[in-house]
Amino acid sequence: MQLTVLIVDDDEEITRSTGIFLKAEGYRVLEAHDGLEALDMLMSEEIHLVLLDIMMPRLDGISTLMKLREKKNIPVILISAKSEDADKILGLTAGADDYVTKPFNPSELVARVRSQLRRYTTLGAMEKPSESVITINGLSVDTESKTVTRDGIDIHLTPIEYKILELLMRNPNRVFSADDIYRRVWNEDAAVNDNTIAVHIRHIREKTEINPKQPQYIKVIWGIGYCIKK
Repeated sequence: MQLTVLIVDDDEEITRSTGIFLKAEGYRVLEAHDGLEALDMLMSEEIHLVLLDIMMPRLDGISTLMKLREKKNIPVILISAKSEDADKILGLTAGADDYVTKPFNPSELVARVRSQLRRYTTLGAMEKPSESVITINGLSVDTESKTVTRDGIDIHLTPIEYKILELLMRNPNRVFSADDIYRRVWNEDAAVNDNTIAVHIRHIREKTEINPKQPQYIKVIWGIGYCIKK
């Protein structure tokens, strides 16, 4: 199978010259010149690795990467003229697999591409995710190991917090009242103070959300209950 690399850079000379080296290695090469164009291409093409510039018009590389990670787990190598450690850490924290600074040696870049694709294809990343893993917008629950991750980062929940999150993740878009959650998680019919569930939900948000005050996972449906939107 021929692997496809998407080069995203507003400098057409860089996309052209980098593409020459990658094509020489047998890769299929696609080009995009801003983040929005790249995201559109990722939805319509089968792409196995992205070379992503950070400084671009319309949608910068970091924002593009964060949106990409909501849907795709393919390798991403950031390319930037910024060489400060803080910039590298920001990129890697946002979900990049590698970081290359400009100007770069094309042979070294090709070697990094080859290395990332080898890991992606040989370590099973291209295989269908295990049926025991439920993933919604980067948040994953493994129902066998009882573990939780967000964008690959481990999240440690208490047993009760885990049970509540698993219940909601197994039933996306379904609204559960506080009583529903109590009966299913505690396996008891006794009524529960709504505040008890609210406290657990708050703790889950504090551990899973980037910004708990603007949650993207567990939503409150006022007067009804809680759900995870998919």
